Amino acid sequence: MKKSLCSTGLRWLWVMVVVIVIDLSSKYWVMTSMQLHESRTLIPSLNLFYAHNYGAAFSFLADKGGWQRWMFAAIAVAIAVSLLLMMYRSRAEQKLTNIAYAMIIGGALGNLFDRAWHGFVVDFIDFYVGDWHFATFNIADCGICVGAALIVLEGFLPKTQADSAEDKS
Repeated sequence: MKKSLCSTGLRWLWVMVVVIVIDLSSKYWVMTSMQLHESRTLIPSLNLFYAHNYGAAFSFLADKGGWQRWMFAAIAVAIAVSLLLMMYRSRAEQKLTNIAYAMIIGGALGNLFDRAWHGFVVDFIDFYVGDWHFATFNIADCGICVGAALIVLEGFLPKTQADSAEDKS
């Protein structure tokens, strides 16, 4: 029996496109309207702060000379391909899982574009409390984190009868 793409989890790829468009648009706006390391207050505890991240989360491996750019790019491609395959194998009705995967793919590809095009990731969201600042991040990072949180949340939700029947087959 031939599987239609709309009957698979790939039906939810539009979520990936939304994450990528919002991410790249916001980064473009920051790069064209702010100076590097410029800060603008939005509301108490939230600034826009334009930064370049040559590493991964929390600037992990940022000072390692450039090889990490290609390693993180390869990891992003591997994750995106793996999750696309998982979405293809899942049913479109598995909304939460497929939306989570699409958000993670969108975030990974948004940051991959930055690494490939600029050699760094543009970060600009600065959350802080008092003098303590969380690591500066971007919309792609939000997509990855929200997607991961949705996967964890799904683990706590009761399975439907259809999910239970599929697991047994």
